[in-house]
Amino acid sequence: MHAPDLFLTRAAECETMAKIAREADSRAVWLRMAERWHRCAATEMKGSGAAARYDNDHPRSTRGLKRH
Repeated sequence: MHAPDLFLTRAAECETMAKIAREADSRAVWLRMAERWHRCAATEMKGSGAAARYDNDHPRSTRGLKRH
């Protein structure tokens, strides 16, 4: 499996876990993990020129967001 595809699969799994988590803290952890997987996918795609397509297709991408 291509690395970005694997990372996006992992992100989707984390998002699914967030949906079924009972506690707000657990949901937050799963969503942070999903965001990290999205960033990994975007990083991997930078070299292939696919990052711009990724950002357009994945609005949850972290590109352009301010860091706190």
